[in-house]
Amino acid sequence: MGKRLRDNLTSKYFEAANSLTSKKARRRIVAYVESYDDVFFWRTVLSRFENDSLYFQVMLPSRLNHLERGKKAVMMRLLSQQVGHDMIACVDADYDYLIQGATETSREVLRNPYVFHTYAYAIENLQCFAPSLYEVCVATTLNDHAIFNIDEYLRQYSQAIFPLFVWSIWYYRSPNYKEFTISDFNHIIETGNFNLQNAERLIQNVRRKVGARIRQLQNANPDAKESYLAVKEDIKRLGVTPDTTYLYIQGHSLFDKIVVPMMKKICDLLIRERQNEIYQQSMHGTQRRNELSCYTKSTEDIRSMLKKNLGYMVAEPFRRIQADIERFLNEDHPEKNEHETESNANQEEINSYSDPEYQEFTAY
Repeated sequence: MGKRLRDNLTSKYFEAANSLTSKKARRRIVAYVESYDDVFFWRTVLSRFENDSLYFQVMLPSRLNHLERGKKAVMMRLLSQQVGHDMIACVDADYDYLIQGATETSREVLRNPYVFHTYAYAIENLQCFAPSLYEVCVATTLNDHAIFNIDEYLRQYSQAIFPLFVWSIWYYRSPNYKEFTISDFNHIIETGNFNLQNAERLIQNVRRKVGARIRQLQNANPDAKESYLAVKEDIKRLGVTPDTTYLYIQGHSLFDKIVVPMMKKICDLLIRERQNEIYQQSMHGTQRRNELSCYTKSTEDIRSMLKKNLGYMVAEPFRRIQADIERFLNEDHPEKNEHETESNANQEEINSYSDPEYQEFTAY
């Protein structure tokens, strides 16, 4: 047993601390998260469950020990045996949810009833929830003019990368994941410089790159057809769809390489549009300068607005997180259902080799 107090901060410690308070005092449940950015997100998850009898306190693991923030594997080793009814861990799912127990960390994330994860790869993916991004543009620019269909763009992008994403999960469920890493996958699915006029061409280029790499992977794994299709059906069962693949790719890559450049171009155009209106409608120079100054001070930075975006609260992964928290609170002895590692896909259908997406990229 550690000699220092922080070495013994377990769920039992907080349970004992709760028992020493007044019977009318609210029970405190400590929720440890990975980084500063996670604090606000998990507060939006947990706040709806607070009432007169309990509340959550979201904290960083650095208050437990000198732990480098963002290192989930380290955090899991530190907390997995200490969490309980009064102390929980809240982490990004990364690939740990989709690889279904292929690693020790994945098994702990899935099986520990006091560890909660985002289902989507990370909180950045949920901040980029497509149906909410138009409202983020309006909040950023104060210009309610739909000049680009963001939802449709991310849907087509997701469809383009989905078949290669299946291969990525296929590799990470095997010991050979180093042969096709997340970095390799991210490099292929980058769109390059976004432009409103060439958005369709960008998607076509991504499809071309995806198709080329899929042919290479098929040639390198000639006997993988059946297992590929099994993985595909399994991740669909877990919530991944061709239209929403973007929610499950690496969060920082999606945020920095795909969504922010797109949103910046859209918002820059909306701001120029509003500025032109001010120029045209102003009666004289002084009014023009005052209006432009007022408008400029009212606009926001797109990154900051995305970080504050709450539109993800209607997304399916967010609902699943809240369902897990509700189950944890409602059960006397909460147990998280262990996700099966084997697919429920119909093997006879898989053996028919009739998958249209696989056929499409075989014919590239």
